[in-house]
Amino acid sequence: MTHKPHINLERKMESRHLLMISLGGVIGTGLFLSSGYTIHEAGPIGTILAYGIGAVVVYLVMLCLGELSVAMPQTGLFHVYADKYIGPGTGFTVAILYWLTWTVALGSEFTAAGLIMQTWFKGTPTWIWSAIFMMVIFTSNALSVRFFAETEFWFSSIKVLAIVVFIILGGLAIVGIIPIAGAQHAPMLTNLTKDGLFPNGFKAVFTTMLTVNFAFLGTELIGVTAGETKDPSKNIPKAIHTTLIRLVIFFIGSIIVMAALIPWQKAGVNQSPFVLVFNSIGLPYAGDIMNFVVLTAILSAANSGLYASTRMLWSLAHEGMIPLKYAKTNSRGVPMIALVLSMAGGILALVSSIVAASTVYLVLVSISGLAVVIVWMAIALSEINFRKAWIAEGHSVQELKFKTPWYPILPWTAFIMCLLSCVLIVFDPTQRPALFYMIPFIALCYIVYYAKSKRSVKSSKLSDD
Repeated sequence: MTHKPHINLERKMESRHLLMISLGGVIGTGLFLSSGYTIHEAGPIGTILAYGIGAVVVYLVMLCLGELSVAMPQTGLFHVYADKYIGPGTGFTVAILYWLTWTVALGSEFTAAGLIMQTWFKGTPTWIWSAIFMMVIFTSNALSVRFFAETEFWFSSIKVLAIVVFIILGGLAIVGIIPIAGAQHAPMLTNLTKDGLFPNGFKAVFTTMLTVNFAFLGTELIGVTAGETKDPSKNIPKAIHTTLIRLVIFFIGSIIVMAALIPWQKAGVNQSPFVLVFNSIGLPYAGDIMNFVVLTAILSAANSGLYASTRMLWSLAHEGMIPLKYAKTNSRGVPMIALVLSMAGGILALVSSIVAASTVYLVLVSISGLAVVIVWMAIALSEINFRKAWIAEGHSVQELKFKTPWYPILPWTAFIMCLLSCVLIVFDPTQRPALFYMIPFIALCYIVYYAKSKRSVKSSKLSDD
């Protein structure tokens, strides 16, 4: 008699962990480093509009995820829902896409962390720092889910505090309470509109919109943690309901401050807009402070990314889509084989970013960048089909502890807006390759799944004979 491995996870995460993990996955280099470039491309009002639309799309998807994850709180649940309510091939594809998204992100984050350390320790090789941070993040995930949650809580707290301070000081500078170097009077909000609402044309809003959705990658981590969250029916809705508020405050609030204090033509061309603002109001050691915050943001994103990719592999094994041994957990409830494989994937992505940056890595980044929007589409469609199945089984909507409002309008709106984000890529030459790489990759995932299923059916028939 074969002994079945221990594959259960432990519910150790509390409400404060869940809130900070969902923030930790979202607030990263996209806000701290790339936001200035976005302002430069779309103009102040165009960027605010694009991020506003992006925040609404994310919130709609999270409302769909809320009903699903409270009704069925399982770890790595996106593909489980897609498997059950769309089709097993789609479930497998969604899991692979989401795993790849975070694995590629891991390679990028470790490279970026190494480069930041070179600003303080000039002449040291980047790979040494990357290796050190790999060990730190691996250890954070390997000790226990509770240790991971605590680590992520403090990483995210530093980022949140930095953004709150930035918005407060920037707001005081906008109204003239804090003087700005070289300015004769308070700038107020004149920089937002002095060159027109859309200085580079309205089309730039749509071009920016494509990258904005990718900047919100990580909000859906609320769902990934469902199987390890205490009292999911209470804590998951609480995290989801505050998602839009947090995204508006942190993303749009920061962008308004940047755009008001830095002319859009100068934003983000050479350095982080956060550093530019802190320097303009004379904050000492602005560069070092912001480099520390950005390093924290990078490590936080890597911490969340390794957790997410590990749980997706665990879930695939748990559902029988890959061998069960990958779901085996140790005495602390950590799926170590899945963790090691996910970290190995991150290391391979890191290597490909150095030795094959223009070929292999470019393809990986293109696929992973678009993958999250396809995962969101799968969440919305799963919710539509789940509600239909729930009613067909004789249940009532009132029985649901969390209900997606305005069904089916809201989930269909989320699905269509995500679909438009994918389709609009065709009109942007720089991002068009992502679509060309993604379509054959998705087809390959389906082929692999159905070939595997056919083999399994054939094997079972032979064993029966």
